[in-house]
Amino acid sequence: MRIDVVTIFPEIVSQALDFSIMARAQDAGAVSFGVHNPRDFAEDAHRMVDDAPYGGGAGMVMKPEPLTACIEAIARDDNPAIILMTPQGERFDQETARRLTAQDHLVLICGHYEGTDERVRESLVTHEISIGDYVLTGGELPALVVIDAVVRLLPGVRGDSTSAARDSFEDGLLEHPHYTRPPEFRGMRVPDTLVEGDHADVDRWRRRMSLQRTLRRRPDLFARAPLSDDDRDLLAEIVLSGTQKRRR
Repeated sequence: MRIDVVTIFPEIVSQALDFSIMARAQDAGAVSFGVHNPRDFAEDAHRMVDDAPYGGGAGMVMKPEPLTACIEAIARDDNPAIILMTPQGERFDQETARRLTAQDHLVLICGHYEGTDERVRESLVTHEISIGDYVLTGGELPALVVIDAVVRLLPGVRGDSTSAARDSFEDGLLEHPHYTRPPEFRGMRVPDTLVEGDHADVDRWRRRMSLQRTLRRRPDLFARAPLSDDDRDLLAEIVLSGTQKRRR
């Protein structure tokens, strides 16, 4: 996969992509990154990328000419998914990340100021993505969130090919709790099932904890989660156990 980021603050993005899984993904050849500053495509002496909005009002708007020239230079050899990071976009989630892994080339546009000239969105943008119902100073942090979520799903990026499949939201539920050594810490013990290590018991415990955690924290996820008959039996046990505790 090729991922290009359009930003007037390239240092923010470039540095973040040189660490951890992003760096390993590049070393493994699973992804390549490019970071591009639309100022380099501005034709005026001051390399302006923003101007006052028509109709008046506070703030500045990113100009269409430098952005368009930058994006078209990146996209001239193929047909990438061109993504505008905007609070007005589709809410980003694990399913969206999975869909984006099917693309060979992503171009992420990081807005700034009061927004981006609407003509850029109308003529070039293929996707609009928001990471939540709040407003940030710019699109760099949201772009990095999207990149991280997508790249870690690419084949060969993570050492354990099954670890991503166990993540929260991958099967529609929240992930089970994790423990490591020591077996006791400040009076809190690792559950016996995990210490004893019977694989069938461990799998059942983890599934039960995943269902229980989802029920308590994100019950809305059950509306779309693909539950098996065993899952429904475990869920019934969890609900019954909770009811009995409340009665005592």
